[in-house]
Amino acid sequence: MLVKVFGSAVFGVEATTVTVEVNIDKGVGYHLVGLPDNAIKESSYRIAAALKNNGYQLPGKKITINMAPADLRKEGSAYDLTLAVGILAASNQIKADEVDQYMIMGELSLDGSLQPIKGALSIAIKAKEEGFKGFFLPKQNVKEAAIVSGLNVYGVENVLEVIGFFEGKQELEPTVIDTREEFYKALDFPEYDFADVKGQESIKRCMEIAAAGGHNIILIGPPGSGKTMLAKRLPSILPPMTMKEALETTKIHSVAGKIKDVGLMNQRPFRSPHHSASAAALVGGGSYPQPGEISLAHNGVLFLDELPEFKREVLEVMRQPLEDREVTISRAKFSITYPSSIMLVASMNPSPGGYFNDPDAPVSSSPAEMHRYLSKISGPLLDRIDIHIEVTPVPFEKLTETRPAESSLSIRKRVTKAREKQSQRFAHLEGIHYNAQMNTKQIREFCALDETSLQLLKTAMERLNLSARAYDRILKVARTIADLEQTETVNSGHIAEAIQYRSLDRDGWLG
Repeated sequence: MLVKVFGSAVFGVEATTVTVEVNIDKGVGYHLVGLPDNAIKESSYRIAAALKNNGYQLPGKKITINMAPADLRKEGSAYDLTLAVGILAASNQIKADEVDQYMIMGELSLDGSLQPIKGALSIAIKAKEEGFKGFFLPKQNVKEAAIVSGLNVYGVENVLEVIGFFEGKQELEPTVIDTREEFYKALDFPEYDFADVKGQESIKRCMEIAAAGGHNIILIGPPGSGKTMLAKRLPSILPPMTMKEALETTKIHSVAGKIKDVGLMNQRPFRSPHHSASAAALVGGGSYPQPGEISLAHNGVLFLDELPEFKREVLEVMRQPLEDREVTISRAKFSITYPSSIMLVASMNPSPGGYFNDPDAPVSSSPAEMHRYLSKISGPLLDRIDIHIEVTPVPFEKLTETRPAESSLSIRKRVTKAREKQSQRFAHLEGIHYNAQMNTKQIREFCALDETSLQLLKTAMERLNLSARAYDRILKVARTIADLEQTETVNSGHIAEAIQYRSLDRDGWLG
């Protein structure tokens, strides 16, 4: 008897429906075709044990299974449940009337219980698009899949529950998630708050500007000056994610298998890879490419602590994703594109010893050593970072101050207001939502300068020997400063402040 059941393969953040055709005929043997990988080939042992331990069995006949489309490589253990249900239906051990109306995915344990899978949200979206009645998957993944409305999502713990459902012996209730409630939960209670940071008012101002315009920022300062502490608090002042951003972010984390018993992600991601990370770990890779840190930080913050300690070739692979806001990973037969619209926050010491050229510092470094240390970061990468700011240690008086600092919530209100202004400005432009995303044409349109501002910028360009890209960055940051002040035009005050935030372009800043 021939039976068709349906599973799904995930490539990038999109799912493709896989038709599993199970045919049982006279003879002996188990033949699995359709480019399965080793994990799928081994499934026969898991399925045989799981069925036997639950009162069913693999039929002692010739079993031929085709996973169509046959030229698309399938990987992973998530097809165990699909194959098991197909075999039971084809061997008349369960009713086969409705199995082709449901998407079925899950990894089987030997006792018949189910292990979580990757990409449940992408699969659920595809199942709804293709008109499936429902989706059976492990209970651990049910919350992320239930985000998709209009599809019955059944979280199951054991293969017996699925068998009982098709046999009509067991009623299963579909999981329903209120996405609005999930989305707004815990928005106003950040784990890290700027109220905890003593002093550093000028750096907080930089962080506010960076958050308001989505600008990349680098913090340069000695150990203990608060660089990491400030960076960790940046997500708390970013505007709340839109529903579209939340879905995009959840989809990427679902594909990477980073979501465990969580529905919609409502907090912007904060990723902080160690400096020993490889290029593939950062931008994604593998024979069937998985998202890297830069994509897992999509719509959030990627924090690179101790930037010069990263390998130079690792940092260089970030240049194109920072510019294009997406990562394309190419292989011989296909290519996969992951979104990577991030805010890059980097921190670094000004020298190998960690301190400025100060004779009183515990460890001093010569200007030549500092220059050699800084040269590990290429000019093109620094050009893609809008704001460079020096962080100085907090004086004792500020550390012992009892007056509470401004909270993240009050800073976020100003940031959100500035972002709303930008959203209105770019409403007619596709793919542009905030100032950092502007291209050269939009910069000329929205950052028009008067004569005084032009002269000021010209002087700065000549003295600091800035590149054309740095010129654009200054205009973008100035536009954000104007938006925070809710003014329509960019004036010389905004330009002057934006120029201050190009520390690494200044001659002699080392000494």
